[in-house]
Amino acid sequence: MEQILKGQIAIVTGASSGIGAGCAKALANAGAIVIVNYPFDGAAAAAQAVADEIKKNGGSANIYKCDVSKEDEVINMFADTVKQFGTVDILINNAGVQKDASLTEMTLDKWNTVIGINLTGQFLCAREAVKEFLRRGIQPERSKAAGKIICMSSVHEVIPWAGHVNYAASKGGIMMMMKSIAQEFAPQKIRVNSICPGAIQTPINQAAWGTPEALKSLLTLIPYQRIGQPEDIGNLAAWLASDYADYITGQSIFIDGGMTLYPGFATNG
Repeated sequence: MEQILKGQIAIVTGASSGIGAGCAKALANAGAIVIVNYPFDGAAAAAQAVADEIKKNGGSANIYKCDVSKEDEVINMFADTVKQFGTVDILINNAGVQKDASLTEMTLDKWNTVIGINLTGQFLCAREAVKEFLRRGIQPERSKAAGKIICMSSVHEVIPWAGHVNYAASKGGIMMMMKSIAQEFAPQKIRVNSICPGAIQTPINQAAWGTPEALKSLLTLIPYQRIGQPEDIGNLAAWLASDYADYITGQSIFIDGGMTLYPGFATNG
């Protein structure tokens, strides 16, 4: 891959597996030095495996444990990264979870956990990233922008999802949070956008693709007739973080094989 992010420092949250791992690898392939964030001790080995793969392919990566829903841990992650590498150029705000239940069976704990990680976690990380971008300012040899934030949203910021009200609410919230931050800091040349994946083949949604029957049913929702891969998202993230995308801010970019085309209407409903 072209070294479109050469020498830039990128924090990728929730990067020990799935979409986060795909983003970490793609950014490293594009020349970034990547901080592979993971949330708890049990994910350390997986995070180290991602970092080791990056290094094997000639890239640079370190791992860092941080629960993004915890303010003190987020502050420390950014402070430690700046202390070690001098700054942060890119934040991939990816960490997310699902705790599914029907509304009447959804506990407050399930609601708070999903909102805390998916939405509050993105707020906390974005706040610390913007502080660093403002401190450093634009360095043209690094990038045309002072900093880049990419929020990982979902097609469910616009598609309602019965049985997943906490998840869908978190993604709808990400959309408006992203746009508001982008509006506030565009004059300082800080770019903030969202990537909105459709069905991606990751552990979080294995039930949707793990059997031939499940995959066949899933593909009825995807006009392009394949499930997405983490590298699809990673490649978009690397491009969106680069100067090739310098005039893009405040946008939700859907990468879903056409899921948001509402394929049920292809034959007039």
